[in-house]
Amino acid sequence: MTGVLSVKNLTVSFRQDGATVQAVKGVSFDVGHGETVALVGESGSGKSVSALSTVSLLGDSAGVGGSATFDGRELIGASEAELRKVRGNDISFIFQEPMTSLNPLHTLEKQLAEALALHQGLVGAEARARIVSLLTRVGIHDPESRLTAYPHELSGGQRQRVMIAMALANRPKLLIADEPTTALDVTIQAQILDLLEDIKRDEGMSMLFITHDLGIVRKIADRVCVMKDGQIVESGPTQQIFANPQHPYTQMLLSAEPTGLPEAVAENAPVVAEGTNMRIWFPIKTGFMRKVTGHVKAVNDATLTVRAGETIGIVGESGSGKSTLALALMRLIQSEGGLHFEGRDLRRLSGRDLRQLRSQMQIVFQDPFGSLSPRMTCEQIIAEGLEVHGSPDGLAHQDAVTTVMQEVGLDPEMRHRYPHEFSGGQRQRIAIARAMVLRPKLVVLDEPTSALDMTVQAQIVDLLRDLQQKHNLAYLFISHDLKVVRAMSHKLMVMKQGDVVEAGDADQIFANPQSDYTRALLNAAFEAA
Repeated sequence: MTGVLSVKNLTVSFRQDGATVQAVKGVSFDVGHGETVALVGESGSGKSVSALSTVSLLGDSAGVGGSATFDGRELIGASEAELRKVRGNDISFIFQEPMTSLNPLHTLEKQLAEALALHQGLVGAEARARIVSLLTRVGIHDPESRLTAYPHELSGGQRQRVMIAMALANRPKLLIADEPTTALDVTIQAQILDLLEDIKRDEGMSMLFITHDLGIVRKIADRVCVMKDGQIVESGPTQQIFANPQHPYTQMLLSAEPTGLPEAVAENAPVVAEGTNMRIWFPIKTGFMRKVTGHVKAVNDATLTVRAGETIGIVGESGSGKSTLALALMRLIQSEGGLHFEGRDLRRLSGRDLRQLRSQMQIVFQDPFGSLSPRMTCEQIIAEGLEVHGSPDGLAHQDAVTTVMQEVGLDPEMRHRYPHEFSGGQRQRIAIARAMVLRPKLVVLDEPTSALDMTVQAQIVDLLRDLQQKHNLAYLFISHDLKVVRAMSHKLMVMKQGDVVEAGDADQIFANPQSDYTRALLNAAFEAA
């Protein structure tokens, strides 16, 4: 097979504070015409750096060596003028988070027109016709009405479709897709993968697909290159790698999926939190007098009860009302309906009494880097709640921090470091420690594993189950990753556009879903497994 991209003995190093860090160490791979090759590995393995270095997108601090030829043309060391002809034209990119890749100040038409004018000289009516055609091709409904829209007016799936349209604008020979589905719901993820596969086949395009999700690799890739510490440790046809992995690291990646089930809940377990017929509508106010002219119906009628030692998984697509429901159950936002915590009516509590209860309800967020203050040390972050509520165990604050760090698998000697000095998994352990140090009764886990590598996901799931058993915790586990939900949850609540479409025992719903929407979610999550 003739290669469209051929990388030989690629090396990449970065100069930082007088030191040199070797990020890529002698990597070689080929992408054939019409072929999809997946670069797989955990964060920091060198996947994205390898791809970006081929067209000199790493900046001045990077030193790149070796060879990367595209259709026989050498790209390493090529002039900026030559590289500009290739970038966005012959080789296009799709990145992980479309909201940060699209310009928030420009309309969709302006952003798409820029690439067409630069590489093809298309302007005016001719460019607009091509843009409409592209948006139609990637599944944007009524594209003419979307031309004047800004990125924030689109959903995550729609933004990623626009990114794909931009990448396809000049009919590239090679598409480099860097984690293009990580931030998307499971059903949207399946749609994007199907779309990419259709486009690749119709256009005769090649694709270099960068991901840490092996389920996606199995579905979309012809060949796989497994990366670890800047090197390719194993490569070969996808079916062969999955059926008979040779390298211990590949074997570990394939076995890293969260497994097992949570421990059974005691029959006499007390109810920790209860919401009855909860409704959360946000008023839409318009006009000079700010008159209410409608409502955003975030949650329509939800009832749930969570007991000590029990996990309720709440699943559904973005905008379905999952996080809104959890915040309302903690009385962090206004809602209608019954609301009780350990038998106390939260609606009747004064501000002071409610503040005293806050230590009993804690939350862990999706992105640990965004939820931890970069100006505070690990110890200060974990101890912040102790400054407000005091230590529940009567320990000195430093002793309480040391104890909880050991519980979550962190070395207490690292307590003086700042968030940027930790890995993603370690940062999430800090966020969990911050919640657990107050010895809460209820913990809301809002997508706590979606930003993590597969191996780290499995570790965090095991940690959360261990902490639940040790402290008899009640969990609300919000996620769009149904494999993680299955490993964590006793009960399951499926939400769509503010409605609870199905609820009950997790085992029964996974084995025999009753609603079409639940079946669609399960099919999208497990068809590649």
